[in-house]
Amino acid sequence: MYHSFIGWVLIGLIAGWLGGKVTRGKGFGLLANLFLGLVGAVIGGWIFGRLGVESFGFIGGLAAATVGAVVLVGIGRLLAGAHD
Repeated sequence: MYHSFIGWVLIGLIAGWLGGKVTRGKGFGLLANLFLGLVGAVIGGWIFGRLGVESFGFIGGLAAATVGAVVLVGIGRLLAGAHD
């Protein structure tokens, strides 16, 4: 998964938005979900690497980042006590 810095930022922003949509509920708001997507891009890449899952191109990077964002949003909601 070799992308330019701007590519990773774009993927992270989209993944954060998707992560907020996938986990539904009130969440943390758009900006926080976008930030979680940026961090989730790194975590998702790590998770995919540990599982031996190869991700190629924009779609593969987006899938990995979305998984990371969903994990982070879920953990964040647990820690913040956010319930639907």
